[in-house]
Amino acid sequence: MELADRAVGFLLSFISLSIFTYYTFWVIILPFVDSDHFIHKYFLPQEYAILIPVFAGVTLLCFLSIFIGLVMLKSKKKKA
Repeated sequence: MELADRAVGFLLSFISLSIFTYYTFWVIILPFVDSDHFIHKYFLPQEYAILIPVFAGVTLLCFLSIFIGLVMLKSKKKKA
């Protein structure tokens, strides 16, 4: 079990580092590269650099609010 936990932790760390590196390169370095350079075909347009994190944040807040609301309703039913 400990080996499986380490493997999952390593995989999650690798995925997180890959996403961070891709996003950092996309947002910070790519605007300084010529627009006709071949590297641009591997990245989405710059508008999505803002839209994707905003959408993910709003979605996370919605699910978190729903979860907290459900927990509060369940705890109120148990008291009554």
